[in-house]
Amino acid sequence: MLLSASGIHHRFGSLVVLNKVDFSVSSGEAVGIVGPNGAGKTTLLNVLAGALRPLAGEVRFRDAAITGLDAAERCRLGIGRSHQIPRPFLGMTVFENLITAAMHGGRFLAEEGHQRCIDSLQLTGMMQVANRRADTLGLLDRKRLELARALATDPALLLLDEIGGGLTDGEAAELVGIILEIRRRGITIVWIEHIVHILVQVVGRLICMDAGQVIADGDPKTVLGDKEVIDAYLGGVAA
Repeated sequence: MLLSASGIHHRFGSLVVLNKVDFSVSSGEAVGIVGPNGAGKTTLLNVLAGALRPLAGEVRFRDAAITGLDAAERCRLGIGRSHQIPRPFLGMTVFENLITAAMHGGRFLAEEGHQRCIDSLQLTGMMQVANRRADTLGLLDRKRLELARALATDPALLLLDEIGGGLTDGEAAELVGIILEIRRRGITIVWIEHIVHILVQVVGRLICMDAGQVIADGDPKTVLGDKEVIDAYLGGVAA
């Protein structure tokens, strides 16, 4: 097991957002997480990434407890992530964004870090904009930059938070191609996404959450046909 979380509980004030969630992913898996707004999906991702410490429960990575480690420490262990709203270093070029990630997040030395950046630029199709400032990029390229910067740290696990949000169908299809190649390279993926039809092109397993709990976990076709899932998500409030 590459990553596991057991008994994860969290609340904001009196609102319980994660209620004793158990979650695990094996090396090489691509797992999608869906559910209505307020289901606890992004909160769970933040717990896994180290951006948020749960009130109860344990997170383990490569069979070591990491619950008390912050996001930077987890990044150095091999957990990379993207954010729903891209967070580039706006005053830097695309390449400078990547080399910062490679050397500080991945702790690569200059030569090896440079090569990691080149590989990430090639994989994400960003070589032609490598010297552009991040604040001049459109939404699709900012999404690509989120992927490239995470890849520059050499992650074993990549956490994606609604990376398809705000894109046209054609733009989303471009990202799917990149993510499929990332999966082919053996990187484990956990992907939260509201655009279900692009998610199921990549993942082999789907989890549905509702009201802070996992209500279904299995192959995508079975999960999407589950009555509880349909009632909570597909037939409920639009996500």
